[in-house]
Amino acid sequence: MNFSLFMARRYLFSKKSHNLINVISGISIVGMTIGTAALIIVLSVFNGFESVVKSLYQTFSPDLLVTVKQGKTFHYSDFPSEKIKNLSGVTALGPVVEEDALFRYGHKQAIGKLKGYPENLASKIGLDTLMQQGEFTLQSGNSDFAVLGTGVAWRLGVQAIDGTSILDVFVPRRGTLFTNSFENAFNTARLPVSGVFSAQQDFDQKYVLTSLSVARTLMDYSDEATSVEIYLKPGTAVNEFQSKVQQILGNNFSVRNRFQQNESLFKIMKSEKIAVFLILVFILILASFNMIGSISLLIVEKIKDMAILKSMGAEKQTVKRIFLQQGILISFISAIAGLLIGFIVLWLQQTFGLIRLGPEGSYVISVYPVKMQLTDFIIVFFTVQVIGILASWYPVHFLLRNFSKIKLQ
Repeated sequence: MNFSLFMARRYLFSKKSHNLINVISGISIVGMTIGTAALIIVLSVFNGFESVVKSLYQTFSPDLLVTVKQGKTFHYSDFPSEKIKNLSGVTALGPVVEEDALFRYGHKQAIGKLKGYPENLASKIGLDTLMQQGEFTLQSGNSDFAVLGTGVAWRLGVQAIDGTSILDVFVPRRGTLFTNSFENAFNTARLPVSGVFSAQQDFDQKYVLTSLSVARTLMDYSDEATSVEIYLKPGTAVNEFQSKVQQILGNNFSVRNRFQQNESLFKIMKSEKIAVFLILVFILILASFNMIGSISLLIVEKIKDMAILKSMGAEKQTVKRIFLQQGILISFISAIAGLLIGFIVLWLQQTFGLIRLGPEGSYVISVYPVKMQLTDFIIVFFTVQVIGILASWYPVHFLLRNFSKIKLQ
């Protein structure tokens, strides 16, 4: 065994002449362990919430969204949909139209967005899994229906989904600038409400879904589309596929992946995770001051031992490594113990849902979500080790700078 490591281990676990050193060493290990456990737990909870948000956006936001760079709409008949469908990895593709609209139910009104889906697209992308009430039906035979976001339904006071709830939809007519007649200013439709969906608050508060045909009629469109949504098979390399689609479409179209569609949200989530990580690292740095204290006291106590080692031919660097490796041992033990405690806590939460967000049904999820990632464990381990090395280096460097003057009494 390496001599300096052997001595460091002896000094760490052996009983000291002053009990205070043992107490401070124990406190430093406990503090670093708790800090490490807290760090991995918080990062895993952030991962869990990020996964929940992504899953909520996954159905409503397509893997790739194609829009025209200039203008608002384009003719879908000119769109090379067959070329894109022939690419390996496509599960669903179709045109979508979207427009601001006024919704009225009884005496209540709300402004939001009307979004029209073709039946072959809506049935393949899992929108039916978002339903909170009723059924996901946009078109049946010659009849068209509306599916409301929970926020829109709440603002309009839509409660009973029994086929009798009728939603009035008003969409501004194209080319109409000024008119004294309300009827001439808007295209209108009366749509039975077939259900209420819940995806994410931003969507729930403003979206009403209906069939592509009735949406195009309300917007005075023939074969126009405001966007094309592309859904891919799980495991498909999205960025690579995005580049292929962009090459096919050229410079007239913009192709955005799910991250780019909700860029501000995901950037905020990442920045929050980084901020919390840095705060907890700062707490770990504060906890490492106990380690500085324990190593400093140990160096003072072991002056006689160092004099003996020096008389036996030990060099300054050898003695430095003894105390430096003791600090590394403390941080290593703390990191392993903290990660183990964190893993157990996270596993219990993942398996049994011990900590709940609130009563069942109050939120989209009822328990705090966690998602353990190996990279987080590795990052936390090395972060604690770096803090331990720096905390050890400081007292070792300054207290042993006069090593040459140490003499055996």
